[in-house]
Amino acid sequence: MNTITKVITGLLTIMSIVSCSDFGDQCVALCGGKDVIIIDMSKSEGKNLHEVWRWNIEEPTEGLPAEYGKYLNPLDECKFVDGGKKLLLTSSHSGTVLMDIKSKKALFYARTPMAHSADLLPNGRIAVANSTHKKGNSLELYDINKPELVLFKDSLYSGHGAVWMDERESLFALGHDCLREYKLKDWASEKPSLELNSSWKLPVRSGHDLSRVDKDRLLISGHEGVVWFDLKSEEFAPFEPLKSTLNVKSVNYDAKSERLIYTKAEESWWTHNIYQESPDKVITIDSMKIYKVRPLK
Repeated sequence: MNTITKVITGLLTIMSIVSCSDFGDQCVALCGGKDVIIIDMSKSEGKNLHEVWRWNIEEPTEGLPAEYGKYLNPLDECKFVDGGKKLLLTSSHSGTVLMDIKSKKALFYARTPMAHSADLLPNGRIAVANSTHKKGNSLELYDINKPELVLFKDSLYSGHGAVWMDERESLFALGHDCLREYKLKDWASEKPSLELNSSWKLPVRSGHDLSRVDKDRLLISGHEGVVWFDLKSEEFAPFEPLKSTLNVKSVNYDAKSERLIYTKAEESWWTHNIYQESPDKVITIDSMKIYKVRPLK
């Protein structure tokens, strides 16, 4: 590829990102193995992908130490944050990275043992849920400006989910058999922490994915299926479309459009397929071990 072609390709990619953002949740990020890519679902069908962005953990990346290539394999979370301008990536090996999409610059990185999910909190803090590792089973708190420095840590067996709910000023964290709500403590200080406010026992075994639906509802996947959690009533209920679907690794639901996008383990812990309902379609990528998919909200 000559220089002119590279420049044109780069410009088209950036233009695609801007255009795709204009369509809201028609863009989805998917990750697994060494890659995270963004595709436009409205222009993708079957094995024909409309890809607008891609990053491989082995690429030289500004702001990211070179050794992080081995800490990020495999990727298991790729969450849009900051209005879709950034991606928050975690790996079930031992890494978390905050990346600017347009520049592909790493804005934060940390060694996080068997991380499975993370979210961006106020004042540039990041919460990371770590799964079953001798140094994991925890919920950790970081500051974007202080890579690799753990500010706070709480025990959370098989940490798999972290979702910030701005309207409630609460962080929700998912473990093996519980859902927890944390409040911010000493947040304006140099030693912020998270204070456990409430905890609920899950009705499904082995909590795996946690996602926001709206200001009053969360979705939780477990080994046996997917359930709602109503924040007002503090009650769980079966999520009918996937109430009996086993091993759902990521679930995302738009209540207004009724669009559902999810992945489920079909080959060990991974799959080649992304499933969508309303409208119905299946996206297949034979060359990628897909773990999670996340829409641009």
